[in-house]
Amino acid sequence: MYPWPDELTEVFDKSLTVTFVSITKSGQPISVPLTPYVNPETNTLDVSTGLTYPAKAERARNNPCVSLLYSDPIGLSIDSPPVVLVQGHAAIRDNDLQANTDRYIKLSSMKLPESTKGQPKIVLQRLPWYFARIWIEITPIEIFWWPNHNMALPPQHWQCDTNQVLPSSDPPPQGSNLPAWLSQPTQWMQQADIAQAKLHLRDLSFVTQEGKIMSVPVQDVHQHAEGFSFELPKCIEPLPAGKATMTFHNHPVKFTGQENRTFLGAVESQLGQDTIICNFNVRKVLADWSLPGNRLTMAVSFLSKGRKLAPRLKLEAERRNQPIPKVRFLK
Repeated sequence: MYPWPDELTEVFDKSLTVTFVSITKSGQPISVPLTPYVNPETNTLDVSTGLTYPAKAERARNNPCVSLLYSDPIGLSIDSPPVVLVQGHAAIRDNDLQANTDRYIKLSSMKLPESTKGQPKIVLQRLPWYFARIWIEITPIEIFWWPNHNMALPPQHWQCDTNQVLPSSDPPPQGSNLPAWLSQPTQWMQQADIAQAKLHLRDLSFVTQEGKIMSVPVQDVHQHAEGFSFELPKCIEPLPAGKATMTFHNHPVKFTGQENRTFLGAVESQLGQDTIICNFNVRKVLADWSLPGNRLTMAVSFLSKGRKLAPRLKLEAERRNQPIPKVRFLK
């Protein structure tokens, strides 16, 4: 038996994507769509990131206050699934990179079989820069959910036992973090045009005065010269304010790739007659880490990213005093 309500288990177990939010040292929330997994051994909700691009894991190691927003219905058998927000405590696992990599290969091949379908194993074995993983284990602290995807009503609420012992992360790697591997776009409006036209899942995330992360799906987003405007249901509390992030994302029903755009900025809001009226001012757009299109275009994009990330693999493994993990397809 899991500690959370039974009605949420399918959402946690079957969802193909979740919006994971962590916080920078300056207090800026950053959201990114990831693939979620339930860990029955630890009763945690887990996501992973590549060893060669560990920034989100390092943010969570520095500040374990994170959130998971389940608002994408693809992968679920429920006709009208709930929107679920998990506010949790993150523990970073990177003291056994080979076990991490083996686990990721096993679980991702079960959950996302189309992503590697038809690819010879001898080719996949040459991609340790992608398959080598850091796991982020998230212990749920509070859960809010809106049944039937109806956010016009106040959410239901669950909270963990106040005596819950929260796990610590593995020790951080040695030395300084490697520099960013992708340059950030300078023209956010061009990226916003793409996001508005192609990416129908939109999420807003902000940090409350108590230091908790609120993350909610957004509809009917309107673009303007300074950013985006939209409305939220009145039951969203507290009112959005301060540093925030907006992520636009999408993926096919058969998960062969994904595309996203993430905008950082600040949000302000005021109560309207029936809704919360919000304005999001964009400060910058993050570099694009998408694998869009058909298999051919995705393969080209994947190889291009691999040329930049492969040299980082040895360095990140050495920072953890471990050998480069092998890509093994275990039965």
